[in-house]
Amino acid sequence: MYAKNLLETFQHTIKKRPQAIAMRFKENGEWKPLTWQEVATKVEALTDGLAGLGVQKGDRVCLFSKSCYQWTLSDLAILGTGAITVPIYESNTTDQAQFILENSEAKVVIIEKDQAEKIKKIRSSLKNLKHVIVFGKNAKKLKNDEFVLWEDVIKNGEKESRKVFEKMSHELGPDDEASYVYTSGTTGNPKGAVITHGNFLCELDALLKMIDLRESDESLLFLPLAHILARAVQFAQIQVGFVQCYAESIDKLMDNISEVKPHVMASVPRIFEKVHGRVMQTLEQGSTLKKQIFNWALQVGKMRAEYTLHNEPVPLLIKAQWPLAYQLVFSKLHEKMGGRVRFFLSGGAPLSKEIADFFHAAGFLILEGYGLTETSAAITCNSKKYNRVGTVGKVVPGVEIKIAPDGEILVKGGVVFKGYFKNPDATSEAIDSKGWFHTGDIGEFDKDGFLKITDRKKDIIVTAAGKNIAPQNIENLIKTDPFISQIIVHGDKRKFLSALVTLNQEEVVIYAKSKKIPFETYEQLVTHEKIQVLVRERIESKNKQLAKYESIKKFAILSQEFSVETGELTPTMKVKRKFTSEKYKEILDEFYRE
Repeated sequence: MYAKNLLETFQHTIKKRPQAIAMRFKENGEWKPLTWQEVATKVEALTDGLAGLGVQKGDRVCLFSKSCYQWTLSDLAILGTGAITVPIYESNTTDQAQFILENSEAKVVIIEKDQAEKIKKIRSSLKNLKHVIVFGKNAKKLKNDEFVLWEDVIKNGEKESRKVFEKMSHELGPDDEASYVYTSGTTGNPKGAVITHGNFLCELDALLKMIDLRESDESLLFLPLAHILARAVQFAQIQVGFVQCYAESIDKLMDNISEVKPHVMASVPRIFEKVHGRVMQTLEQGSTLKKQIFNWALQVGKMRAEYTLHNEPVPLLIKAQWPLAYQLVFSKLHEKMGGRVRFFLSGGAPLSKEIADFFHAAGFLILEGYGLTETSAAITCNSKKYNRVGTVGKVVPGVEIKIAPDGEILVKGGVVFKGYFKNPDATSEAIDSKGWFHTGDIGEFDKDGFLKITDRKKDIIVTAAGKNIAPQNIENLIKTDPFISQIIVHGDKRKFLSALVTLNQEEVVIYAKSKKIPFETYEQLVTHEKIQVLVRERIESKNKQLAKYESIKKFAILSQEFSVETGELTPTMKVKRKFTSEKYKEILDEFYRE
């Protein structure tokens, strides 16, 4: 089926599977389903309700909420009016939300109740904003002149059926704008990347040729739908027709995984790192025998993965050992992950080879891909047929990639965005005169056409001695240690590398108690000499795997995790290196005082 807009893909699935379950969401402790026909009825009514509020083709409507079924229904309804969806991360501050609302000239914003206070603070300054629509538990308490209830907009749409969705499905074409996705921005104000219906459709066509998604699948979505990867998964679900389940929150993710039992799940490396960390924590506390059994099983799993990842027959000896290795070690992890995972998708940041190797050894399949907001999500991806750990896969169909002389990855194709909204200078800087989009990432192809990302161009550290160093490779290596949670490497124009480190609190506390290290608070514990020695030894053991100029010479342990709220991370968990360097300037400068 070749659609000319995203509305047609939705209509096609409704006609094909009206009574099949489309979505599940948890409410009052119970997972509740919505069929495709129920979704269609709500979307069409919401579309007409939005049109009744004056929303029309070309208008911008912001969505300020966590990922939930209301987000997806609202997105489809906004598109159904011919308007443009502008996502805002739920973690965005009031000032950040204000910038997007003002810059996009949004006429309407749809929010979950938790964002109401932020909107109240800035409402009077938003000259273009005509309506604030609110949904969520106890949203009725907010019903007044300032807020319109989401459910009331649907009811109004049901009363005054305008058939707007149907009309727009015929009127919209691939060049019509679908979304302004504001880059989370590791520096400066975010830029609104203009993504068209055609961009998303090209992405879907490419992705679904690489990845085996089925109508019978259930997916668990926890990534923010303001992120382009989650949005691509959302539209893939709408085209393929599988079931999308919405996680309650990141804190309840593991519980939701065991309840939903997903077949596929899109994730970011941080989740895999945390699961790996928990396994290694448990192992550290185990007996010598348990450690020996684990290491044996891991070796069996790694040898087996060498064949399964290349779709080659597994030798009989390894094949015979695998059931016991699985039963003794890996079965518990599979159980925690629901027991029926076919594969995970990983994107948003580089996945370390060590973490990928562990999951593949445990019998899981992780398909890592690479893309940006400006490329409508993935431009390369590993697949079940072609999968190489340590790379982000092969170029997806319909996309052209070349490596510039300085190593930067350049992209052409139908997935490349139209430009930045109201920012021609940034657009001409990103897309050159020959139509190549400059990603800002450094990478290289291996002899078989698999792309490997080295680092962000602007993140490359150039030491005082002139050595070019990719910090992410070092960070990913050191984060595989069970005691270390996060690390940011520093050293641009410096004589050596240093690092800011946070620890796995649970693991460190257990260690401290086993060594009878006295402490009253965690803040006090991380400054204890024995913990400093422990971390130094762990970092030095990783330094042995690095070139001398890449090794960490000095470090500081911080008592608080890097987070979106404290400013070190973007909502997609990328490090804001410039911000971090400024925030911890005194600590970093102290490393280099002679």
